[in-house]
This record gives sequence, structure tokens and C-alpha cells, in this order.
Amino acid sequence: QVQLVESGGGPVQAGDSLRLSCVASGDTSNYNAVGWFRQASENEREFVGSIRFTGGGSYYADSVKGRFTISRDNAKNTVYLQMNSLKPEDTAVYYCAAGRPILSTIRQKRGFTYWGQGTPVTVSS
Repeated sequence: QVQLVESGGGPVQAGDSLRLSCVASGDTSNYNAVGWFRQASENEREFVGSIRFTGGGSYYADSVKGRFTISRDNAKNTVYLQMNSLKPEDTAVYYCAAGRPILSTIRQKRGFTYWGQGTPVTVSS
């Protein structure tokens, strides 16, 4: 089993930056990729970005490409989501997820097995 805990969310102004953290515990050999997803109000949970540990490839949704960056600290079992130039439409609860996605599912919820509880981000204009 893997437990994921997100932190770093909060209220910010448009144009600000925020860094979210996702700390993993448990059997970390059970996953080789971490993804970030977000869910706003009644919307579907959508893909934000993901990183593969083998090969180190990273993937981003078009809506955040160039503004958001995913990185990892192996020693701390932590994956970060650096969010710059935040916009009101980035307001959502942000979730990290871990799993063993294949290339076709690296951007999909079904590619990930373990999920955190989420951290809210509110961007005001």
C-alpha cells in the first residue's frame, strides 16, 4: 500500500506562484510514476501533469504547459508541482496520484492506483 499526502495549497492572487508537495509513504516500490490532477466544483477530475521515474519523462495538460513544472526529490519520497502565473481558472482541489501507468494512460486517472486527499487552491483575480 502507498499513502499520499498533498500540501501547499491555499488562496493566492492571479499571477502568483504556489508549490504543491506530495509526500509518499508505505511501499514506494508499488509505483513508478506520479500524476497531478485537479477538480473544480462540479467538474470532472482532470489531468494536470505527470512524471515517470524511469526515464524521467514529464507530461502536461495544454492548459498548464509552460506555467507548471513537476519535479521530484527521491530522498524525501516527494513530488512537487510548481505552479507559476496562476489564473482564476486554475482554482480547484489538486490531487496527486501514484501508479504504474503505461504510455497510453500516463495522462489518465485510470493509470494511477493510489490517491491523496487533495489540497485546495483558490486563485482570485
